[in-house]
Amino acid sequence: MRTCRVGLVGAGGVAQRHARVLTGFENVELVGVTDVAAAAAGRLVEEHGGRFFPDIDGLLDAGVDAVYVCVPPFAHGPVEEVVLAAGRPMFVEKPVAVDLATAERIGALVAERRTLTAVGHHWRYLHVVEQARELLADRPVRMVSGAWLDKVPPVDWWCHRDSSGGPVVEQAAHVLDLLRVLVGEVAEVTAYGDGNPPPVEGADIDAVTVAALRFDNGAVGTLASACVLGWKERAGLEILADGLALTLAEDGLIVRDADGERSYPADPDGARTAVDRAFIDAVRGVGDDIRVPYPEALATHRLACAVATSARQGRPVRPAAGEPSTTTTETGVPAHV
Repeated sequence: MRTCRVGLVGAGGVAQRHARVLTGFENVELVGVTDVAAAAAGRLVEEHGGRFFPDIDGLLDAGVDAVYVCVPPFAHGPVEEVVLAAGRPMFVEKPVAVDLATAERIGALVAERRTLTAVGHHWRYLHVVEQARELLADRPVRMVSGAWLDKVPPVDWWCHRDSSGGPVVEQAAHVLDLLRVLVGEVAEVTAYGDGNPPPVEGADIDAVTVAALRFDNGAVGTLASACVLGWKERAGLEILADGLALTLAEDGLIVRDADGERSYPADPDGARTAVDRAFIDAVRGVGDDIRVPYPEALATHRLACAVATSARQGRPVRPAAGEPSTTTTETGVPAHV
């Protein structure tokens, strides 16, 4: 495939970012975009090219080679089903759903159809993450502390549990994903929310959540999530191993060991470009560097939903492992964050 013809579903901020990156690749053509907000889609195509399509069927009929699904958490599910039925490679932005049941259903379809997929956990493409993995290769992790301490994003749906899944599902998923990469799989979580929403009218999510994590390999850890600030305070991990302390965030890595302290900057914009480059190259058949296909993102989503459920129910929860979790409500929405 010489040129990859791409369609976007969604025209919000994350779709605009992907459009900027993709149109910077010489072997990508942005065919068009579809969104329920026609005005937003119109602005995107005016800036980046392509056409506005009133629905996803029209976009698929235009002959796209791959589809980017950049919709809010509550809108996932039906879009992916249509793309998978059409047999197109699919890039899905995180979180992969507002609930676990939807993500498990799409995950089963992906496995059944063996579709090429990628999910937007771009932190996996930070070179400092690979550097941290190398440093930890021969030192078992003893303890890890993850945090996402931030503000409420400026979108109406974010503060509603049935629209976003809450801060742990929508924001802290990046941190939980790196916990799995650098420490291992989580066996059990015990989480608590404060029971009070952030200072935004109509909000029904917990403003803060804390969780204790027990890993399969014996390591222990914590996660802290908050959306009560007017700025992004911190998002990342602190990891302790024998004789080694690592502080990892999107903008860099700090290493402390017997040789002293060393700092290594990261390039988050480069990682955002790399995640798109890897997917496009895989679609074109000239690369194989998709680090988070849908099944891998589903494992992270299971963990996020386990934290959300534990905070709601006030009891330890074991993340689901390949089967639909019983830790969702009857409607499939995580009970609380």
